[in-house]
Amino acid sequence: MRAFVRVLLPLVVVLAGLAWAAAALLNGTARAWYEKDVGLRAHLVVAGAREALATHLASGDRRRVGAVLAEIARDDRIMAASVCGRGMRTVARTGVGPSAYECDALGERFGVPAEGERLELDRVEDAEGGLVHFTVQPLLDDDGAVLAHVALVHDLSFVARREAALRRYTAGAFAIVAILASILTVFVRRLSWRTWNEELRRVLTLGRSVPGAGVRSPRKEFQPLLSDVRQLVSDLAAEQGHGTGGRWSAERLHRTLTETLHGEGIVTLANREPYIHDRAADGSMRVLHPASGLVTALEPVMRACSGVWVAHGSGTADRAAVDGHDRVRVPPGEESYAIRRVWLTPEEERGYYYGFANEGLWPLCHVAHTRPVFRAQDWREYQRVNRRFAEAVCEEVDGPDPIVLVQDYHFALAPRMIRERLPRATIISFWHVPWPNAERFGICPWANELLDGMLGSSVVGFHTQLHCNNFFDGVDRFLEARLDRERQSVVLGGRESLVRAYPISIDWPNRWAAEAPPPSECRRQVLAELGLPPDAKLGVGVDRLDYTKGIEERLLAVERLLERFPHLRGRFTFVQLSAPSRTLIDKYRELSERVDAIASRVNARFAEGAWRPIALLRAHHEPPTIFRYLRAADVCYVSSLHDGMNLVAKEFVAARDDERGVLVLSRFTGAARELTEALLVNPYDIEEASAALATAIAMPPDEQAARMRAMRAFVADFNVYRWAGRMLVDAARLRQRDRLSTRLNLGLRSVHEVKP
Repeated sequence: MRAFVRVLLPLVVVLAGLAWAAAALLNGTARAWYEKDVGLRAHLVVAGAREALATHLASGDRRRVGAVLAEIARDDRIMAASVCGRGMRTVARTGVGPSAYECDALGERFGVPAEGERLELDRVEDAEGGLVHFTVQPLLDDDGAVLAHVALVHDLSFVARREAALRRYTAGAFAIVAILASILTVFVRRLSWRTWNEELRRVLTLGRSVPGAGVRSPRKEFQPLLSDVRQLVSDLAAEQGHGTGGRWSAERLHRTLTETLHGEGIVTLANREPYIHDRAADGSMRVLHPASGLVTALEPVMRACSGVWVAHGSGTADRAAVDGHDRVRVPPGEESYAIRRVWLTPEEERGYYYGFANEGLWPLCHVAHTRPVFRAQDWREYQRVNRRFAEAVCEEVDGPDPIVLVQDYHFALAPRMIRERLPRATIISFWHVPWPNAERFGICPWANELLDGMLGSSVVGFHTQLHCNNFFDGVDRFLEARLDRERQSVVLGGRESLVRAYPISIDWPNRWAAEAPPPSECRRQVLAELGLPPDAKLGVGVDRLDYTKGIEERLLAVERLLERFPHLRGRFTFVQLSAPSRTLIDKYRELSERVDAIASRVNARFAEGAWRPIALLRAHHEPPTIFRYLRAADVCYVSSLHDGMNLVAKEFVAARDDERGVLVLSRFTGAARELTEALLVNPYDIEEASAALATAIAMPPDEQAARMRAMRAFVADFNVYRWAGRMLVDAARLRQRDRLSTRLNLGLRSVHEVKP
């Protein structure tokens, strides 16, 4: 019944509105017709009596003039008729009409015409007794001279009566139409609803027959829905582990790899290696974990899937750790996968890494107001190094159709180079930084070559759909390729590349958080190291020293916080863990100097005794140290000016199994689209950021717990194993389709060959 009311009520309202509009239109049209008709009749009446009236006026016989007027007034609609002589004096008059239309009154209203002048009036007015039409016409002799004026007054009250009748008729007609339309609508709706339900049930059963409905295919208009449902079911099956259920984990990822890709090992290509062998001061060899979001995300995947990680060997003891094939098994003590190290000369590293990758592509992709620098020599080194790494990948694969994961902006050309050597390979490229819009990307002199190189991939992945859209726009502008935005794919040279959003994450449960001391112990240790009292409020930031991370803006927000909220002076300390990065690039050295200057100025301004508001710990920090600080902090501030995802935010969430602490997060990170329970800020707005820090410090424990609980649930479900699993499942689906297509083509070719 409610559904019918929702349908019928708007229908009745619409029909009532139409009836009102139609009645108004019809009445207006009818009144115009009536007025025109009466005016025409008045002119005809005067014209018909003209000769008689002229004759009698010429003879001065007023009695006969009155008789002619009486004959005219016999028409029921004519209320009065008058003949007005010179000076608009009444010559004869008959009928009973409003006094305002007598000759002298007309003369007063419209003026007395001069000798020989004509007065012509044709009007509709609302008189005392109702609506009237009056006309004044000159009476001419045979020579065209004015003898007198004839005034006729018509009663138009019949028009109002006809309008009322027309309104009643229109309302009745539309009422009948509304009733019939409502009945028909209800009937058609019930019939359509039943048909819709049957077809929808057929679609939801993936086209199988519905009991009692016979066996037939869904109607044509339901075919797109059926296709979408099938795709959704397939995706859900992949998400649920093909019926195994449960949250994504290392075991499930390994099982997915075994089931969908037959347990083949993965070859990963990344510039950064997950473990660095370094020489300590005493000459011993130590193993370090690089400060890299890429390593944070990808290393758990490699431990789960095994395979080979091809990377640049940058550690001072890397050569001593490898075997004769430049390989070393990692992690130490577990040895679940291998690192294949590629060695670069200083010239290659300067041109490929520091030059084109980090002075060109890095600022190009990040909206951080640093001008990208492109040099032809750097581009040549970038091409050469991409070729060397692609060759190393091809040396590490097993079989003609391996699975290769190409990581980040250092290797935009490698997918095409690998494809040339291994045409059947399944290549997944993931771009860990933002992808710029087409206009900005066009700054790069080699934009076409970069896009062509990436489209050697089977799957191209980005953090967000916005970055995918920007990539599509770039391909559309710079390459002759076919774009299918519905399927989210690009076809170049007859080969299709899927373009998908795969928001990256961290492992769950996080092993560093699991190995760390309890939060209370971490807090005690950290406060003791910093020389702070037990009741101190602690803020933490963890970043490489990079101009995209907003470290300057972060420290300025701390300064503004202490300006606006003096009660926090002596109580709040912000610790910035900053690993040195790309120190050979001028912009990074200048950033380091500016950060030092800001920290020194703020500390000098607000220092009280031994307390300092900013503790700048600039050194390489291993994950256990980082997680100790994250577990000890009251606030973690991630202030990136532009970031693809930012995994520090998710690491802070993973570290807080006590459900305490507040995340203040830049809205210009990919993580801001997922961790919506964080306090989202514009890092450029120092007022907003400082207010958010104050809010975080003062947030009650129950609100902290509610926000942290929601974010932890999200990170747990959308962890790095899910990220990798989705990419591998999509790659497996594409791989299976390509194999079926190859078999079909071979079969058709064999059929043609045997024809006589």
